[in-house]
Amino acid sequence: MSGSLFTLILIFAALFILQIVYLIVSKLQPDRDYKVIGTRIKTWWGMFFIFCLATLFNPIVSLLSLMALTFFALKEYFSMIRTRKADRRLFLWAYLAIPLQFYWIYIGWYGMFIVFIPIYVFLLLPLPRLINKGTGGFLRSVSSTQWGLMLMVFGLSHLAYFPFATPEYGGGLVLFLVVLTQLNDVIHYLASMYIGKRKIVPTSNPHITWEGFICAFIVTTAVSYLAHPYLTPFDPKFALIIGMLVSLAGFFGSLTISVLKRDLLIGDSDRAEALKESYLSRVDSLTYTAPVFFHVIRYVYDFM
Repeated sequence: MSGSLFTLILIFAALFILQIVYLIVSKLQPDRDYKVIGTRIKTWWGMFFIFCLATLFNPIVSLLSLMALTFFALKEYFSMIRTRKADRRLFLWAYLAIPLQFYWIYIGWYGMFIVFIPIYVFLLLPLPRLINKGTGGFLRSVSSTQWGLMLMVFGLSHLAYFPFATPEYGGGLVLFLVVLTQLNDVIHYLASMYIGKRKIVPTSNPHITWEGFICAFIVTTAVSYLAHPYLTPFDPKFALIIGMLVSLAGFFGSLTISVLKRDLLIGDSDRAEALKESYLSRVDSLTYTAPVFFHVIRYVYDFM
């Protein structure tokens, strides 16, 4: 049995047990609100299905499943922006960048993949907003769209490049990264909820604590060291380093997206509550960990 398949079976078993425990506890303690945990479990099932497609099947299936993930993440991001009629064409152009970005991955054109959104889309995206649309709100609409493309499309698209950059290890590396990133988020959330006292950035996100950060950093680094022989070609020293980097990048990614959502949804509590159930809330850390993980490996190892 391959390491990727064995890991997916373990994840499925863990999610199944977690689902059963959640149902039992919510029935036994109806006076306590476990809605946040239930929402997380539901979205983790969806992500589990997506990453099964991305790791167990051929690179084309992986490409299409991850392209769908970036589309829905960008769509949820755009739903947070207060838009006007003049912005609709801008959003259309942004959506059209997704298949092009993944096409560069499909043909293995790394040079275009790495500069397409940061340079060409950045330079051309303002054009539909400039033509006969006036100047009102120009900076906010263009910059917020570009920032969304960088995070939700450019950042996440690195996940799809692994199977093409290294067919032998690609699926395992994607699974390894996703497990570490999600584990880092879970440990940080649970530790902050139960033992967290000292807030890191109380003005931006009151739920993030130093205790949660330290626990997540230690656990993620340890799991990276223990899991690397089964999913990666890394040596033990690099496994420790990459575990630390994933934990740090995941923290900054989660913090950045949470601050971004708070800024965009000021005064709109209904949409803020609805977006707690979105996949954007589950892939926020991946927007940072995926490019960091990809480029550090590419710099250190020849197989990328």
